[in-house]
Amino acid sequence: MNALSDRINNLSTSQTLAMAALARELKAQGKDIISLSLGEPDFNTPDFIKEAAKKAIDENYSTYSPVDGYVDLKEAICKKFKRDNDLDYKPANIVVSTGAKQSLYNIAQVMLNEGDEVILPAPYWVSYFEIIKLSGGTPIEVPTSVESDFKITPEQLEKAITPKTKMMWFSSPCNPSGSVYNKEELTALCKVLEKHPNIYIVSDEIYEHINFSGTFCSIGSIPGMLERTITVNGVAKAFAMTGWRIGYIGAPEFIAKACTKIQGQVTSGANSIAQRATITAVEADPKVLQHMVDAFHKRRDLVVGLIREIPGLKINVPEGAFYVFPDVSEFFGKTLKGTKIENATDFSMYLLAEANVATVTGEAFGNPNCIRFSYATSDDLLKEALRRIKEALS
Repeated sequence: MNALSDRINNLSTSQTLAMAALARELKAQGKDIISLSLGEPDFNTPDFIKEAAKKAIDENYSTYSPVDGYVDLKEAICKKFKRDNDLDYKPANIVVSTGAKQSLYNIAQVMLNEGDEVILPAPYWVSYFEIIKLSGGTPIEVPTSVESDFKITPEQLEKAITPKTKMMWFSSPCNPSGSVYNKEELTALCKVLEKHPNIYIVSDEIYEHINFSGTFCSIGSIPGMLERTITVNGVAKAFAMTGWRIGYIGAPEFIAKACTKIQGQVTSGANSIAQRATITAVEADPKVLQHMVDAFHKRRDLVVGLIREIPGLKINVPEGAFYVFPDVSEFFGKTLKGTKIENATDFSMYLLAEANVATVTGEAFGNPNCIRFSYATSDDLLKEALRRIKEALS
């Protein structure tokens, strides 16, 4: 008899975290590994946010916080949603959680029943698939490619909808592809969704500020969509606060209440000090982040340019986040230095062994032709990583 539950045995390990762990292991063995596997800004948390956290410690914010977040934080988040996203939320629509990952898990747990279908434009963030499965839902992948800039069309969306469709989950800017849906593209998708009023949308906007397109649109701001959209955001990526673990949602009140209810039984309120610091972060003018955004933009151009010099790799120009998602299918079926490459996983493992560069297979993101790597690291390391990759593939 297996002591572990079917639930955990059927759950896949996060391939992003697995690759990061493998890279750390090889580094510890003395190998010179360049890890481009984790999506983590290489900047420090801005000083004005750190000061707010120190002040909160001195002011003794050391007791349990309200399950759904401090009221003044929720008010600050409402103002941020209005200022940046043209979304009208009240504090009753906001739930603060231990990272946007918990926000997503809460949503799946309170919305999905066994067999409910969730449309996932692929590539999608690695954890969506497993969180949906864990909550009894059935992920329905809608494939895209480098040629379509990794975006789905209204026709594809219409075709994926069945009487069992309950939700659609997507991120823009997208992890892993960096693609950003503009207002026209989102409006066209909404035209399809208008015909199916019972479908809810999860819009993951954690990368909204790391956006080089000059356009950002929240799907919830399109007329008729606010009542059926759950907007997920947080401070991890834009403010370089990954370890502070604060995410939040804006949602119809009945969904916010349900998320508070489940959180009350599972973790209770998020870290009190991190919440106080987050007030300062969301109240700040996004212009304070411009130096980081500019650095990512410059690296994006550097990386795309270097990848284009490597024969066999196909790439689009991502408009946001800090990832590139090249198509490597040209190498499938080939033997490189004695290693047979059948798929993106083989390709990713080959780069780790041969070039000492850690990337993540696109299979983890629902696109088996691609690999993801993060350019959230220094120019010098990126140049060296791509030099090694070019050499390993020559």
